[in-house]
Order: sequence, then structure tokens, then C-alpha cells
Amino acid sequence: MKLDILAFAAHPDDVELSCSGTLIKHIAAGKTVGIIDLTQGELGSRGTKDTRYEEAAEASKAMKIDVRTNLKMADGFFEINEENKLLIIEQIRRFRPEIVLANAISDRHPDHGRAAQLVSEACFLAGLMKVETSWEGQNQAVYRPKAVYHYIQDYFIEPDFAIDISEFIDEKINCIKAYKTQFFDPNSKEPQTPISGEDFFDFLKGRMMQIGRPIGAKYAEGFTVQRTIGVDLLNDLK
Repeated sequence: MKLDILAFAAHPDDVELSCSGTLIKHIAAGKTVGIIDLTQGELGSRGTKDTRYEEAAEASKAMKIDVRTNLKMADGFFEINEENKLLIIEQIRRFRPEIVLANAISDRHPDHGRAAQLVSEACFLAGLMKVETSWEGQNQAVYRPKAVYHYIQDYFIEPDFAIDISEFIDEKINCIKAYKTQFFDPNSKEPQTPISGEDFFDFLKGRMMQIGRPIGAKYAEGFTVQRTIGVDLLNDLK
């Protein structure tokens, strides 16, 4: 299966929180989309590894993505090393995405920035002929995505571009709420976390409004780039 967009996440729910509106919008436009979770989120203060899988499946169904898989790296402890780069290269060559989305380049959770670097380096290495990988017993052909874009997470980073998701905000919120153990539940006996408060969704909407305002959108998701973006006509820019 060749995908138009492949989104990588250090933890299940990273994509939902940060760029699911963009994915939903592209799916509505006929694009094929997949998600690769690097870890199982097993160190999360709330819920369990098993509930994370259940919630990720529900969120995936809500987004209508084509495929989702988990590489089972160690939550909190995965490293930028050859083994983990090869795991990601296998997925890039398997799905041959035009565009890769990856974690924020710097963030409150150290896994996020580390995942951003790991995925970025793997995307480059996936295009080198002497890096050999296989999938289901077959040698894989080299492949490098056209672009890698990093979404914005807890820390605010000035975006290089923004996607208007106003039309899809309700769908985004619904897929985030699939992670029932992670967010506000007045009956929950689990510990409080920075994202479990009743006002967290107000913060999320405020952030999307902040990113959307400069482009005239009520809600938007922002991304940063590693290289200059090309455009055909100035009129295409908002």
C-alpha cells in the first residue's frame, strides 16, 4: 500500500492531539493516510498499555485512516540508534509516503524531540541504496519522502505554515476523546496529569485559534519545516 501521508508519533494520541484535523481534512479530499506509533505509551500515568491500543483503534476508526501500526519501542527510553532507525526505514519503504509528519522538534516530553530527530534521520537514510532492509521476506527498494513536516505539541513553536481545519474541528475533538483514560473524567480515580483537567480542551482550542488567526481561520494546525517550501504562484499563499 502506497500512502500519501504517513504520520509518526512517539506515543499513541500525539497525532490525534496535534495534527488529526489535518489528516481528517486530507482523507476527506481523497488522500490515503497512515499512522506509525513508536511506543505503546506504557509509561503513561493513566490507563494501561492495553487501553491505549483500544483507544488508538477507536481514534483510527474515527479518523478513517487506512492503516496504523506500533513499533513497540521503549516508552521514555528509546534511543536514536541504528536499530530504531531501521525499524522506521522499513515502514517508510513499506508505505512509500509522499509526505511524513513527525513529532515537534522540541517539547515538554523528551520523547517528542527525540522522535522528531529519529524520524527525520530515518527519512533521509531510507533513500540510500546501501542501507538494506526487508519486509515479509522481500528486500525493500530505496525510497525517500518528498517532505518531512513537524507538528506542534505542548510547547508553542512559531509555525512555518498552517492548515485551516475549522470545518473538521468537531471530528478532531471526537477522535481525541477516544482516549478516554487520558482526558477529563469526573469519575476517574486515576492521578491528575497536565492533560486530564477539565479545561484542557479549552487550551487545545485556544492554541488552534492562535495558529489560525494569522491565516484568517477559526482553527488551524501548525507545522515547521526543515527545508524551504516551494510554491508555484504567489496567489497560492494565504
